[in-house]
Amino acid sequence: MRSGTLPVVVLALAALTTAACGTDNAPASPGSLADKAACTVEDVKVGGEPGKRPTVTIPDTCAPPTTLLMKDLTPGSDPVVKAGDAVDTNYLLVTWSNKKEVDASWNRGQTFQVAPVGQARVIDGWNEGLIGMKQGSRRLLIIPADKGYGPDGNSGIKGGETLVFVVDAAKVTPGA
Repeated sequence: MRSGTLPVVVLALAALTTAACGTDNAPASPGSLADKAACTVEDVKVGGEPGKRPTVTIPDTCAPPTTLLMKDLTPGSDPVVKAGDAVDTNYLLVTWSNKKEVDASWNRGQTFQVAPVGQARVIDGWNEGLIGMKQGSRRLLIIPADKGYGPDGNSGIKGGETLVFVVDAAKVTPGA
């Protein structure tokens, strides 16, 4: 090999290696959410008995999920919530980014009715996430911004926020 050939080969290999790494040249800061895998529904911890005010613990070890996640924490019994039904709920809302409680029906001492489920004037994450619940059940909903308040936010919740709800289905009334 001629002496001028080695630097050209090394330069070509370096260019191929850089191209294979993609076009994002901005390194993520160590420990940033960009470095972390998305949380699962199992990563968020809920305490408290069904029918009573829950507690929510959101981990720092993973990024907020980008899809609607649901987990039944308490099974409940019939009737099952279907599209078109009404459901009286108790709920707690915590925002992902700052892990702060934003709202809770328990603070008002009354349930919040969602009707008709599937088309109610609530966020998409609720219209989708309440279907399949049973009366007396408790469900964890982790709602990404596109099924929550979107890029603009609402009522003091910043745009792009992931929402964590614990919802109790206190009463299910079948639709017509």
